[in-house]
Amino acid sequence: MKTLTVDLGDRSYPIHIGQDLLGTPALLTKHIHGRQVMIVSNETVAPLYLTVVREMLANHALATVILPDGEQYKTLETLNTIYTALLKHRFNRGCTLVALGGGVVGDITGFAAASYQRGVAFLQVPTTLLAQVDSSVGGKTGVNHPLGKNMIGAFHQPGAVLIDTNTLDTLDDRQLSAGLAEVIKYGLIHDTGFFSWLEENMEALRARDKSALAYAIERSCAIKAEIVAADERESGRRALLNLGHTYGHAIETSTGYGTWLHGEAVATGMLMAADLSARHGWLTAADVQRTRALLQRAGLPLSPPADMDESRFMKLMAVDKKVVDGGLRLVLLKAIGTAITTGEFDPALLSETLSAT
Repeated sequence: MKTLTVDLGDRSYPIHIGQDLLGTPALLTKHIHGRQVMIVSNETVAPLYLTVVREMLANHALATVILPDGEQYKTLETLNTIYTALLKHRFNRGCTLVALGGGVVGDITGFAAASYQRGVAFLQVPTTLLAQVDSSVGGKTGVNHPLGKNMIGAFHQPGAVLIDTNTLDTLDDRQLSAGLAEVIKYGLIHDTGFFSWLEENMEALRARDKSALAYAIERSCAIKAEIVAADERESGRRALLNLGHTYGHAIETSTGYGTWLHGEAVATGMLMAADLSARHGWLTAADVQRTRALLQRAGLPLSPPADMDESRFMKLMAVDKKVVDGGLRLVLLKAIGTAITTGEFDPALLSETLSAT
């Protein structure tokens, strides 16, 4: 087992990464300070892992909520089912919520924890690669709105993140590829060497090689933990983690939540960001081709939906959390391994990128 720390002073917390961790109760129980525990999962994950997590927490007063599975259910209506369960079981401020599932479960459970009785504790037990390397770490919680993704939410850090890599054995290939998009992102924004390692090991990752996956998860979490510790509430550097997300969120909103997986949309968005970066003279054509080739080898889409033209992208990108005083800000690449957030891009070049896809 490897343990990383998200260093946030007295709100610091561990990320435990390894095999068979769901058989080690202390990894969860030492972070639970009250009797009441609500496990939130979904109809796909619960049949696989709910029993073992309940056994880990057998000495607590347990309740469960099982949500429908899919991004289309990351809504205020679904969130309300968690509030209702908490109130029906008379959970108090000393309770702890446990998110058992992928990114949707983690985001919505975290937001419930952030807002129930003005804030209660929660723990993350992510079961998808995307959740393990990205959404479970850093305290971003929330739900979608029909007009924009993740527009309703709060920053609320978990007490711990428990990543049992064995859960990836039951993950389907499409979800694995979606998670690899976020892994590739860390190489693009922060670590040239890691990007090169991914080029050398992509086939092993897709074949679910245990050691390769463990390293990819550990390196991704280490990069995210470093960035979150430096900029918890995204006032500066943390925005770099949104590479590809402005375009990707527009794709998800346009197609209907759940049609494209988040990682798939982000992959296409990262390639669009690389294209725009090259048009500004920052990336070479070879850099863009390396990015394209790695995303393709990861089994990810390279082009947005055919019915999304420039005007559709611009309309949806205007509803983005990185818009400041009406001005769009984008995450672009100065080089593979170096990213910037800027509002000083050439609109004509952006138009070319959106028209070329």
